[in-house]
Amino acid sequence: MEVNPIGDDNTLLLVDDDEPFLRRLAKAMEKRGFAVETADCVAAGKAIATARPPAYAVVDLRLEDGTGLDVVETLREHRPESRIVVLTGYGAIATAVAAVKIGATDYLSKPADATDVMNALLTPEGAIPPAPENPMSADRVRWEHIQRVYELCDRNVSETARRLNMHRRTLQRILAKRSPR
Repeated sequence: MEVNPIGDDNTLLLVDDDEPFLRRLAKAMEKRGFAVETADCVAAGKAIATARPPAYAVVDLRLEDGTGLDVVETLREHRPESRIVVLTGYGAIATAVAAVKIGATDYLSKPADATDVMNALLTPEGAIPPAPENPMSADRVRWEHIQRVYELCDRNVSETARRLNMHRRTLQRILAKRSPR
């Protein structure tokens, strides 16, 4: 008899305001055995977390009506043992630390595929999740460092440029671009 790695309670909440990504991830996670419920904003995510707290959750960090960390806190209040992965397209070490401190199990940068998400959700407590199959490029590591310093400086461009020994306009151009892969 095969043991289900998901467990008896396979409920999964997905919270993301990127509709196409949300649909694709929901379909992929259903194929992997999860009973998926979706939300596209903080308010809807918190409502589901309060009414029907799931065993698993994948929450986008930045949503149109606020931060996904509010959903993580609500989930922790209503179901402390739930496994929560925070996803974001704006990955920064500072936000990863904040997410883990308030109860996220793991933190993944977009684009994350369903296999990476499932591995993060099902990694046993205290175990180290497997290394990603597509590690960050050098450009991405540089961008992550700049984002971390920017967050530490309370999003002050001039102070961040001073700390990084970089011209302010150069930093503004870097911050205006999307994150490298």
